[in-house]
Amino acid sequence: MDNTARISLVPPPDRRQSETALAIARGTSRLLRSLGFSCISELPLPSGRRADLVALNERGEIWIVEIKSSVEDLRADQKWHEYRAHCDRLFFAFTQDLPCEIFPEDTGLIVADAYGAHLHCEAPEHKLAAATRKQMTVRFAMAAALRINRLVDPQGHAEFWE
Repeated sequence: MDNTARISLVPPPDRRQSETALAIARGTSRLLRSLGFSCISELPLPSGRRADLVALNERGEIWIVEIKSSVEDLRADQKWHEYRAHCDRLFFAFTQDLPCEIFPEDTGLIVADAYGAHLHCEAPEHKLAAATRKQMTVRFAMAAALRINRLVDPQGHAEFWE
């Protein structure tokens, strides 16, 4: 195979997130994988919102992680409440520079950096209805498959890169 024809296994950055948010996402994804979850970032939800990280494990549990890179980021966010309708557990992930006390008590807390993360506080469970679980699982699978297809055949998916 010609070396110039290699396809990158990492999609280009979408430039919506800050460097801090990207680092938090990376470390949090590593933690979630160690807990048996597969993750996908920036997943559009049925509500029209977009979740920072959605994680799915072999039991079908769905966790959503909202990434916060600053106090201002948390204060400006009024949409996180809507994510509960699409997951079994809701978490906030942030750097150790932010105090845990500023986050809502009824969410889980993950402290992360670019290299890893730890589960500071477990999120309360609120089981999804079967129909919602199926909808989210299909959405997760379709997004993951489409992203893989774009990596394998970028020219065949040019309209999605714009």
